[in-house]
Amino acid sequence: MLLSYLRERLRLTGTKYGCGGGGCGACTVMVSRYQPGTKTILHFSANACLLPVCQLQGAAVTTVEGIGNTKTRVHPVQERIAKAHGSQCGFCTPGMVMSMYTLLRNKPQPNMEDITVALGGNLCRCTGYRPIVDGCKTFSPESNCCQANGNGAGCCLNGDSSPERSENVSDSFYSGHTHFMKCLTDFPFLRSELFDQEDLLPLDPTQDLIFPPELILMAETEPQVSQLFRGERMVWVSPVSLEELIQLKTSHPQAPLVMGNTNIGPDIKFKGAWHPIIISPTRVQELFEVTKTPQGVCIGAGCSLSVVKALLEGLVQEIPEEKTEIYRSLLQQLGNLGGQQIRNVASIGGNIVSAYPNSDLNPVFAAGNCTLNVVSKRGRQEILLNKDFFVGFGKTSLKPDEIVLSVFIPVSRQGEFMRAFRQAPRKENALATVTTGMRVMFTEGSSVVKELSIYYGGVGPCTVSATKTCAAVIGRKWDEQTLSEAYTQLLDEISLSPSHPGGQVEFRRSLTLSLLFKFNLQMLHKLWEMVWTGSLFAQLAEDLSEEMSSGIRPLPKQLQPSLQEFQAVVKGQSGDDPVGRPIMHRSAISQATGEAVYCDDIPKMDGELHIVLVTSTRPHAKILDIDISEALQVPGVVDVITSKDIPGKKFRTFTGIDEDILAQNEVSCVGHMVCAVVADTRKQAKRGAALVKIGYEDLPGPVFTVEEAIEKQSFFLPQRMIERGNVDEAFDKVDHVYEGEIRLGGQEHFYMETQSMVVVPSGEERELKVYLSCQHPTYTQTLGIPSNRVSCHVKRVGGAFGGKVTKTSIIACITSVAAWKTGRAVRCVLERGEDMLITGARHPVLGKHKVGFMNDGRIMAADLHYYANSGNTADESLLVIEKILLHLDNAYNVPNLRGRSVACKTNLPSNTAFRGFGVPQSMLVTENMINDVAMKLGCNAEEIREINMYKEVSLTHYKFEFDPKNLLRCWDECKEKSDYGSRRKSIAQFNQQNRWKKRGMATIPIKYGIAFSDGFLNQAASLVHIYKDGSVLVSHGGTEMGQGIHTKMQQVASRELHIPASLIHITETNTSAVPNTCPSAASFGTDANGMAVKDACETLYQRLEPVRKQNPEGTWQTWVKSAFIQKISLSATGYYRGHDLHMDWEKQEGQPYAYYTYGACCSEVEVDCLTGDYRTVRTDIVMDIGRSINPSVDIGQIEGAFIQGLGLYTMEELKFSPSGVLYTRGPSQYKIPAVCDIPLQFNVYLLSGSDNPHAIYSSKGIGEPVLFLGSSVFFAIKDAVAAARVEAGMVGPFTLDSPATPERTCLACNTPFTQKIPASKQGSFQPWALNIP
Repeated sequence: MLLSYLRERLRLTGTKYGCGGGGCGACTVMVSRYQPGTKTILHFSANACLLPVCQLQGAAVTTVEGIGNTKTRVHPVQERIAKAHGSQCGFCTPGMVMSMYTLLRNKPQPNMEDITVALGGNLCRCTGYRPIVDGCKTFSPESNCCQANGNGAGCCLNGDSSPERSENVSDSFYSGHTHFMKCLTDFPFLRSELFDQEDLLPLDPTQDLIFPPELILMAETEPQVSQLFRGERMVWVSPVSLEELIQLKTSHPQAPLVMGNTNIGPDIKFKGAWHPIIISPTRVQELFEVTKTPQGVCIGAGCSLSVVKALLEGLVQEIPEEKTEIYRSLLQQLGNLGGQQIRNVASIGGNIVSAYPNSDLNPVFAAGNCTLNVVSKRGRQEILLNKDFFVGFGKTSLKPDEIVLSVFIPVSRQGEFMRAFRQAPRKENALATVTTGMRVMFTEGSSVVKELSIYYGGVGPCTVSATKTCAAVIGRKWDEQTLSEAYTQLLDEISLSPSHPGGQVEFRRSLTLSLLFKFNLQMLHKLWEMVWTGSLFAQLAEDLSEEMSSGIRPLPKQLQPSLQEFQAVVKGQSGDDPVGRPIMHRSAISQATGEAVYCDDIPKMDGELHIVLVTSTRPHAKILDIDISEALQVPGVVDVITSKDIPGKKFRTFTGIDEDILAQNEVSCVGHMVCAVVADTRKQAKRGAALVKIGYEDLPGPVFTVEEAIEKQSFFLPQRMIERGNVDEAFDKVDHVYEGEIRLGGQEHFYMETQSMVVVPSGEERELKVYLSCQHPTYTQTLGIPSNRVSCHVKRVGGAFGGKVTKTSIIACITSVAAWKTGRAVRCVLERGEDMLITGARHPVLGKHKVGFMNDGRIMAADLHYYANSGNTADESLLVIEKILLHLDNAYNVPNLRGRSVACKTNLPSNTAFRGFGVPQSMLVTENMINDVAMKLGCNAEEIREINMYKEVSLTHYKFEFDPKNLLRCWDECKEKSDYGSRRKSIAQFNQQNRWKKRGMATIPIKYGIAFSDGFLNQAASLVHIYKDGSVLVSHGGTEMGQGIHTKMQQVASRELHIPASLIHITETNTSAVPNTCPSAASFGTDANGMAVKDACETLYQRLEPVRKQNPEGTWQTWVKSAFIQKISLSATGYYRGHDLHMDWEKQEGQPYAYYTYGACCSEVEVDCLTGDYRTVRTDIVMDIGRSINPSVDIGQIEGAFIQGLGLYTMEELKFSPSGVLYTRGPSQYKIPAVCDIPLQFNVYLLSGSDNPHAIYSSKGIGEPVLFLGSSVFFAIKDAVAAARVEAGMVGPFTLDSPATPERTCLACNTPFTQKIPASKQGSFQPWALNIP
């Protein structure tokens, strides 16, 4: 593939490996081709991980290194993403840059839709996307914020305090704009510009790289000849004529045809498919011909989906609207099919013949009576795309030697209408759950159905036709009675077994009905337009009330201007002092140019080996034997590492419980590491790993769910309990007692850089150098080798979120054993699927609550139980369940409160630390309890929250005193700035007027404890050198993971030494420079390491004081030179002892945290009750983070954490098979938020006037707290669902588990269509997936 060629052969490492399947965009490059026919150059973005090098003859490939660098000139795209603070960990940044760069090469002045479409195929786990979009938006002529949303006349940037209203701008925007203008007037000390748009390089297209003239000459003069490439196991043939292609296919009928490699490539990589011969007809011109006729358009099967989309867009503009029904339906589906990179290479013919059961296009082609032109040695024929064409999963009626030449799409006829619908786990770039194409033709001048064709995807092994349903409707009037009978017929015709692959059976069956209902509403609109008089008109008017027509109105999608408000630096602060200013991430430019070095970017060393892990395929079994003989026969395989090879201890100890480095006698989950194959190349190691044979003896009774663990008492000890007051007694004295529960699923870290490390043995005295991507380098000093001989180096980490501590150390141990045993450098880089299988995730939790409350909403007693699914090892689970209990009060003063938590031992991969460390699970249960109380009393949950919030200096349930003043300020300001009161009224009015769309809103507070409850982990050290030229080198114990710790340390050193930041360099984290480092976690990295750096710099500055006094007019450089001559040490260590924190679980009291970070968040959503889809209309966050050291970094952390929380609570699902196998092992199955998921208006306000005496420069930790505020979207969805349930006559508390996926949301709305679906009897079938926790 091009990716490995770029990285390994050409050493162009700016293009990153993120998933290997085209799902994340980290490997995006620009491909350019010369078109001899039109003498134009076509530029398109593509995923390098899917592009075969042998397919690129005649193409120019541009990587991120090619458009600009810090040595010559940075490209404006690189600069703007960096300066807009759109790069945190930076691993995704080169891909983002190349997607935007390609757009600008094709359209130098893009609009906002162009930008979001271009970025739609790129994922980011750090930023929350807003700053990336803001940086890219500066290229758009619409970048003037109000004009960007259809309101140029009264733009806020023109100084108009009350902009003229536009239909394209929501009420939420106007309320936010009014508040913003008021702030500028009343509070001049507040700022809202995180970067200066005037200080940006202009975009000059004339400076871009030209297409190589030699490639133009080659395309125009050299004759096309067929090509043949031979690999070790595969032959690649590229013919140039149709005749040659037919001959090849005749000779090799089983050989696949590869155009974009978006199907065959992933099958080879992930499913182990093998094809001895591959035919790539990308140069056969007949496959790319387009013919337009009055009857329709014939499109070559080789045309990419992007080309088809552009062609259809042109046709829609050219021909009369009534002839474009099928074209517009296809366009609707094409807009959401894959990311831009996939659409640019995937072919229309390949999409059809792949015959995926949930294909977006095939139901439209089939319903639209499209035909395929097929060719073989027997000649040409036309095949109708209908139910007979799709014969099974991935199968069609085509014969093996037949080639699809083109597809004919007819124009629509008079009275013929067509629509396409889809529902997917994510709004864009996600395979559909259910998709459909529906076409109807009415008898002229009436509502009688002449023709009807309905096809579905996602409800069978292939595209299916609702033939019986259509037959029942044809010849009848299109009215309520006819459609009512059609729903019944459809329910009988399209059925799924409860164990159907993919699960979601009730949801999918419900969607078949609700999507038909949407089609019904749209056709009623069409009939209304056709018939304006008589009884039919009266009936249509009744059926199409505004309330009902909400079923076909799309969810809002227009991004609105957002605000980022922070406090300006104090008056009188030196302009050279960077503390408190929005400074760009110190590595942002390098990350944007691809020059930033990550672990796998380290050049390959002489004799370097690669290692691949072999994992268990059984959930609970004894290991009988490990046969490595065949693996050792694979060319290039050097050795196989087993537990017997590990010197010294064969286990690591976490929280007092041992965990095997490699399984010795028994495996306890699918994914348990058993051994590792070491080889010259990764491919060889992978081939050898596949040949390792492990003999198992299954053990009885594997445990997967917390219910099973409770039944079998399978727990890690100790269990924890905490109580204040007398809970049982209080329950007897309250007006109401209510019991409920909520299930919270796990969450994959999905850091963009997978687990990566390189271990280099020095060759003497057992010295090892370990280069790795981790949060806790000291923890990887292993194998019984003295720590002074193992130096661990962390330059930067491409995202971590808690997932690169424990498992990283174990994988580093295995890699170190291989390096120690072979005496050669060993590299270990996990593939995305391996990483997701092995490394664990956030703990799924079952939370139960019993709450006692009064009629006025006061909660007098609460009893909460938490059951965390810990997986097969303890890992950090015992610490997680402790933190769960320490945060169960959140912001509420409940006088009688009890919490119990337990870590359940199951046979799933061990779960581990994740941003928030149990707090997101803990508080969700608490807030759900608050929500239930509100629903029981018939009031808004915000009222119950206010009544029960801490109001004055108080004691927590662990007897720690604190002042909630800033918590209350955050709450009050959030309600004010979000215009909560008036919007709540508007939502009520909206819900009354709309039957099928509902809006909801929720405001959530947070009180989050900062620092490690184990006091020894709060210490830090640093080492600062001043060199004779005046430059300064700073080393500290924190690792840079995108959270900006190095940037902040540079700011600290700049302030303390009174020198420009440009003189200061932050070196890699290195245990040889700063030993005994503590993990970069608990939102305490800046607090601890900042104080250590400050201490060292203060020491040095004091040492220079005599020199400064001797020469007060001197410069920094002259003082340093004088100090050296005077033999004054210019090197100093710094140390910070940290807070003495503790928690006594016997006494149930302590001070586990140094201080609290407070905040509040208000989110509004709009929900489509028919599909469960939703859109976050607006989010307002107010955070108390003291005095921010760097507002741009901190706001970036706030936004990124919120979006990660939004993913946790609304879309990210880990799916396990009934035998404990993880289904979701990559971005194609596991969906994290993308650009399409950010709130349309995303406002962040840093609380002004806040101080914190417990941390450096009065700042506060911010990395983790905001993640929980993503639950505001969950509770807003629940609020909207509650409004929908009222329509069904259902009031009071109800269960909505997390994440609130479209499936759960739709079923909870309880529409007439979900009510029609019969529930499967529990226990009568084996579900496709386990219900975790």
